[in-house]
Formats: sequence, structure tokens, C-alpha cells
Amino acid sequence: MNPSLAVPQPSTAGLSRALVTLLAFCCGAIVANIYYAQPIVGLIAPELGLSSEHASLIVSLTQLGYALGLLLLVPLADLVENRRLMIATAVMACASLVLAGTSGNGQGALFLGYALLIGFSSVSVQMLIPLAAHLAPEQQRGRVVGNIMGGLLLGILLARPLSSLVADHFGWRTVFIGAAGVMLAIILLLAMTLPRRVPDHQASYAQLMASLVSLLRRYPLLRQRSVYQALMFGAFSLYWTAVPMALAGEHGLSQSQIALFALVGAVGAIAAPLAGRLADAGHARRGSLLALLLAPLALLLGLSAPGYTVIGLGLTGVLLDFAVQMNMVIGQREVYALDPASRGRLNALYMTSIFLGGAAGSAVASPLYAQFGWHGVAMVGAGLPVLALVMFLMVSRRG
Repeated sequence: MNPSLAVPQPSTAGLSRALVTLLAFCCGAIVANIYYAQPIVGLIAPELGLSSEHASLIVSLTQLGYALGLLLLVPLADLVENRRLMIATAVMACASLVLAGTSGNGQGALFLGYALLIGFSSVSVQMLIPLAAHLAPEQQRGRVVGNIMGGLLLGILLARPLSSLVADHFGWRTVFIGAAGVMLAIILLLAMTLPRRVPDHQASYAQLMASLVSLLRRYPLLRQRSVYQALMFGAFSLYWTAVPMALAGEHGLSQSQIALFALVGAVGAIAAPLAGRLADAGHARRGSLLALLLAPLALLLGLSAPGYTVIGLGLTGVLLDFAVQMNMVIGQREVYALDPASRGRLNALYMTSIFLGGAAGSAVASPLYAQFGWHGVAMVGAGLPVLALVMFLMVSRRG
């Protein structure tokens, strides 16, 4: 281990319940920024002059920006004081949301740039989670990370119904302006309550970035978990980008009704704390196997007539969210355990791969649905976790 990148040992006192709750809220509020646009691209695109087949680029570029932020900004958590870094990125996110919310008609290309910037600047959530893991004692780490991930995943799931409701009644621009106001509150909360953490280091940023390659080469588990979750998240993003189009176009649902549909998916957030407890109890492999089996089965429901009803699609969303979240939390705990001194960089690599998968899933959603309908979405979506399952079984057999 490089002593120049070493960090102080975590406290054995643990985290207070109030601080865990605060971190969970902040994570959920910040990560919601990259999901607000997902169910309302059909409203945004026409005003901005984007075609229906290019509408999903709004979601895809936001996720791509998030992946870039994970790769370029999150590793700085192992280099500079964490609270200052998180506040700086949150300020950038607030400004980006204001720019998006004040975009004029026909400014599609400009808005896509803002979408990329919103994603890039919303990565402080992935600095908060390693900080919590660092502060929590070993015997509570899975539970703490699981609880905070529950807040993060609730933010992901609640962002969609919230943006649909607000857009339906007040217009889509209000979604982004309101999100900027939330970010301003988050900035104040972080400044007042977040503990300082100053990594003990002497490395340069260039050395830090070079160490990412070294970490990726050193830990096969990191590579494996990153690929599994990238495929799972690709299916997740494909589903949640395409399903509002199907609900509006083929089932005649309004934005408010789509909001209620998306709210049902939030039930899947219970997987995060459960996954953390399973991992703490030594059942990580069984939990991952369950998740990798459940995800394709959930998507294949859409190939049947009952599965393509509104209720059937809702059941798919709940099961898929549950599976994706369970596998993510289990993988995250295993990755954090590889090297405590490198958690910021390990998390950056893990989450970058996930959101690259998500960006790819979102990018193909509009053209795939336009060309092949929901059957095409279901088949491609199910194929991604099946591939992850095959790889997982092969690795398990070798082990």
C-alpha cells in the first residue's frame, strides 16, 4: 500500500442515527438530480427542438456526465478535505440546474450541455458514501452503507414521480428550478453538520489518477462487480427511460398518473438495508445470485399480455428495482473492503462503470422502443442481467 495515500483509521464509536439519517437524505436529494428528466423527456424534447428518437439523449448525457464526474472528481476524496470538496461540487450542481431550468425554446443543444454538467456535478453523493463507510466500525459498515444507500435509492425512485407531478402542474422548467433550491439547502446542511475528513497524503492528482489503473489491475473482484452492476444498471435505465413512453403512448396515462406509477417502484428501495444486512452476515453470494436471477425474470414479464398491462409493468418495476439495488449494495460493500485507504477511488471505479452502463441503456431506449416496441425493450433489458448472471456463475465456479 502506498503510504502517501493512507487515511486515518475509522472511529470505533460508529455514526449517530441522526448523522446517518442526514447523510441518507443528502444522498437521495443529490442523486435525484440525474433522474428528474427521465419521465418528462417527452415534454422537454419538443420545446427544445429535439426529435422523439433523440429525446433519451437528455437522460443518457446526464448519466454520462455523472460517470465522468465519478472518474475525475470522486477520486479527489482521497486527496483533499472531503467537506470542502462536496460543497464545491454541490454549488456547481445548483448552478447547472438553474441554467437548465432557464433554457429557452429551441435550445436543445445547449440544454444537452447543461444535462451533461448536471450529471458531472452531482457526484458528491459518491463522496458521502465512502466517508460514511470510513467513519463506521467494521461490524456496522454494511448496515450503515445499506441505510444510506436506501436514502440514495429512494432519491432515485422518488425523483421520477416528483418530476412528473411538478411538470404536469407547473411545467418542466419548475422541476429544475426547484431542484436548484433543494441543492442550496443541501449546501447549507453539509456546511453545518458534516464532519471534516482530511486525508493524510502527499500524492499529486496525476499520481492519484494513475493509481486508478493500478487498483483496477490489482483487484479482480472490483472488475467483476463493476461489470455485473453495469449490466444490471443498463437494464434498469433502459426500463425506466422507455416505460414512460409506453405508458403515455400506448396506455394513455397522464404525467400525474405516470408519477403514481413511478412511486410504486420506490417499494424496491427496501432492498438496500436488507442487502447490507445480508452482506454483514456473510450471505453476499446468495444475495447477488437472487438479484441476478430476479432482474431478467422481472423484465420478461413484459412479453406476456398480463405483464404488459399497467399493473404488470408496475410489478416489473418493483422487482427490477429490488434486484438492482440489492446487487449494488452487496457489490459496494465488497469493493470497500478491498482497501480502506482507497475507498474513494474504488468507489469511483465501481460507480463509473455502473453509470456508463446506465448511460448506454438510456441511449438505446428511445430508438429501441420506436423500432421494436415494448417486446424489444423487454428482450434487450432481460439479456443484460442474464449476461451478468452467466459471468457470475463462471467466476463462482472457478473460485
